[in-house]
This record gives sequence, C-alpha cells and structure tokens, in this order.
Amino acid sequence: MVNPHVLLGGGTGFVGTALKQILLNKGYDVTIISRMPGAGRVTWFDICSSGIPNGVTAVVNLAGQNVLDPTQRWTPGFKQNVWNSRVNTTQTLAKAIKNASERPSVFATISGVGIYNPSSEKEYDENSEIGPSFDFLSKLALEWESVAHLPAELDVRQVIIRSGVVLGRHGGMIKQMYIPFFFGLGGPIGNGKQYLPWIHVKDLCNMFVFAIENKNVSGVLNGVAPQVITNQEFTSAFASAMNRPAFFRVPEFLLDVMFSKERAKIMTEGQKVLPNRVKELGFKYEFPCIEDATKDVSKFFYKAENPV
Repeated sequence: MVNPHVLLGGGTGFVGTALKQILLNKGYDVTIISRMPGAGRVTWFDICSSGIPNGVTAVVNLAGQNVLDPTQRWTPGFKQNVWNSRVNTTQTLAKAIKNASERPSVFATISGVGIYNPSSEKEYDENSEIGPSFDFLSKLALEWESVAHLPAELDVRQVIIRSGVVLGRHGGMIKQMYIPFFFGLGGPIGNGKQYLPWIHVKDLCNMFVFAIENKNVSGVLNGVAPQVITNQEFTSAFASAMNRPAFFRVPEFLLDVMFSKERAKIMTEGQKVLPNRVKELGFKYEFPCIEDATKDVSKFFYKAENPV
C-alpha cells in the first residue's frame, strides 16, 4: 500500500516543523518546499518550473514571514516580504495544482483571524460575512485566501484554516514571552480586556491532519480553541502555570513604538472568534482550555525532540 504523500510549504517553520513530525509519526511521506535543496525537499523554483512532484496526495501551505519578528522594522520592504511569503507561495501552489496532470485530493492553506475586524462586541464564526479590507493585515488575509481558490471542476477539495495566536514552547508568542514571565516580569497588554483568539500548536496541526483525512471537510475553519478568553485571562493562566506573578502591564503606546501601531494591533486589539464549524465537523481538541495549554507550554525542561 502506498503511503499518503504531503507536499508541505513552510515545513521548516514553527507550525510546519510540528506538522511534519505529526505526519511522519502517522506514516505519511512528507516533502518540504524550501528555499534550499536537500533530502526530502524541493525548492520553490522546482515547483514553478516542474510543478508538484508525482504521487502527492495533499498539498499544505504554511509558508509565511513572521509578522511580529521583533528584529524587523515595519518598513515597506518588510511588509512586501510578509505579503510575498504568503500570497505568492499560495498562488504558486494553486497554479501548480491547476497545471498538474495528477492532482492531489486536497489543498489546505493557512490564513489568519486578522481577516475579522477587531471588536469588543461582535462574535465571528466561519459563516460571518467578510467585508472589505480595513487595514494591511486584513487586506493580506483576503488576498491570501483569494489566490488559493481553485475551480470546482478540478475536483480538489479545499480547506482554509484561519489561525489564532498559536501557543507552543518552540515558537510564536510563548517563545518571546517565556523569559520575561520566568523572571516575574510578565503582565497583560494594556487593560487586558481585548479578546485573544488562541490555539495550541498541536491542535492546529491536528486540525490540518483532520482536514486532510476527512473528505467531508472543506471550506473555512476557524483555527482557534473553543474557549474564548481575554489577554488578561491568558496572562493569569500563563503566570499561574509558571508559578510567577504578572504585575507588569505592557502599555499599548510602547508596543506601538516598538512594532508600529499597524502591526501592534495584533496584540493590542482582538476578536471574539468561535470555531463553530470545527466542532460541528467533530474535531476533538487536546487542549480546549487555556489552563491545560499553558501548563503544557510552560514546562522548563521541554523535550528538544518534541516539536509540539
């Protein structure tokens, strides 16, 4: 029996590394798309020139420059890199699938909850109306999802997972916050009342596997945990898991200066996002509540070989 074969864009990043390991553990063959050639890899140039490799049964794209990279100023050049790393890579894969003589059964891509307008009152689920863009990140998400679209006659099932803040020990927000919280210097952002749509990295990876393996899964899924929390509630849970205080509030203006107001909105504003379709489809979370998730990602001695 031939193993299912996943072509994975962004497979060397925080989420991609975790997804790759989960797929390998389940007996999948995985080919990574990388900027550099190597064993088990193809390059983006290879995809553009030769198309997707033979035998690929699913294509997943997680590629994307880290928007909140603290070493990068929010310049037009960096914003273009953010755009290209998401939109252009997704467009490249969509084109390769359209031109393939042997197409995969599913094309799954990641997007972001930044497509929903921050609000302290509105609730968003997968059926919520998506209006025109209101800032750079919403425009990015709209275009990101648009270029992933494939004509129905190609008979390739499509899934878009709109991810919230991904919690994991080896990357993302937790990696940046761990040391300050460890030394008791953590705290909420601003008044802490803004919603924080979140998901544990293992649940996000399992959601992609769920999408690959279940033929009834298509369309948009909100890649967030079922528990709705605020930034203050996250801070309290993470500090409690680390047995540390969390008194040091981070002023919004400081983040606006450090990151620019346009991208600091990711941290200073939030959306109440509900995974209604995810639950209706029968997906089971391993970390549905923030207390369990923060206990898992707060471990000091976290196994280096464990990517999630």
